[in-house]
Amino acid sequence: MQRIRSIVFTVFTMLIAGATFLFAASIGLAIAGIVAVLMLGSMLAGKLQPSPIRATARARNDRTPPGQQREPRIWNDGRGTIIDL
Repeated sequence: MQRIRSIVFTVFTMLIAGATFLFAASIGLAIAGIVAVLMLGSMLAGKLQPSPIRATARARNDRTPPGQQREPRIWNDGRGTIIDL
C-alpha cells in the first residue's frame, strides 16, 4: 500500500511539474509573439514613411545682366516649401 501511494504521489507530482512547465512555455511563446509583432510593425512603419528627396541646384545657362537680381521663385510641392534664389 505504501508503495502504491508513493507511485501515485510521484506521478501526480510529475503531472503538476509538466503542467507548470507547459504553462510557462506557453506564456513565453506568447510574449515572444507579441514582441515579434511589435517589431514587425515598427519596421513596416519606418518603411512606409516617405524618404527625403535631396534638392540640388544646377547652374542656368541664361545669365542675368550685371546690376539685375534674379527674382526668387518660391513654391510648395506638397513635401515642403522650395525657395529658388
